[in-house]
Amino acid sequence: MLVLLPPSETKRPGGEGAPLDIPRLAFPTLREPREAVVNALVALSADEDAAARVLKLSPKRRHEVADNAAVRTAPTMAAVDRYIGVLYDALDAASLDAEGRAWLGAHVAIQSAPFGPVGALDPIPAYRLAAGTSLPGVAALRRVWADAAQEAFGAVAPGFILDLRSEAYAALGPVPPGTPSAYVRVVTEAEAGAVRALNHFNKHAKGAFVRELAMRRPAVEGVADLRAWALSAGWRVVDGRHGEIALVV
Repeated sequence: MLVLLPPSETKRPGGEGAPLDIPRLAFPTLREPREAVVNALVALSADEDAAARVLKLSPKRRHEVADNAAVRTAPTMAAVDRYIGVLYDALDAASLDAEGRAWLGAHVAIQSAPFGPVGALDPIPAYRLAAGTSLPGVAALRRVWADAAQEAFGAVAPGFILDLRSEAYAALGPVPPGTPSAYVRVVTEAEAGAVRALNHFNKHAKGAFVRELAMRRPAVEGVADLRAWALSAGWRVVDGRHGEIALVV
């Protein structure tokens, strides 16, 4: 099983790892688009005012231009530790034992804007770039990543893909045709059995659910396996629209 997560707009600063080494990231077929996007990001950062406009940074966030300028030379940390926010706070990867973190490294990819999908334990620097940003010098990020990431997913031949990304980031890396998969929506039950989607608790539930997977490490080869395991672990997973499942919280 391959679990796909979105990134977070907020990142933990610093790090103790060696600078970014693009050829060592997961999904090595993505080296060319990664180099192109990183080069464009660094080039944009040479003009702080222009970068702030393109990245839509508030005055309080202008320091993130410097993060982009140093993206090739700054220290790194594991991607799953770099991202912070509701989902990653609930996942709390730093508190998992060695086996749990190893499971994340083997089964979880995070869909970033500058590097495409990266492994959970891939070392990456701090940066600022969102899925919808248009960088000067390269095509729209969806055009850069969609086909290349889809092929990269297919190359690792996952038996089943569990997609917990937001729609914006799912568009940067569609699931390969023919690969068994399920797109997850988090819902809550209202009166008379009706359901409604959640926002804040959507992210929290996704992080907690992946944490549970990392702690228990079940063998999941499809939706039926996932549903059975979830029930045993105290989670409720039901069928949604075609190709989707609903995590009921």
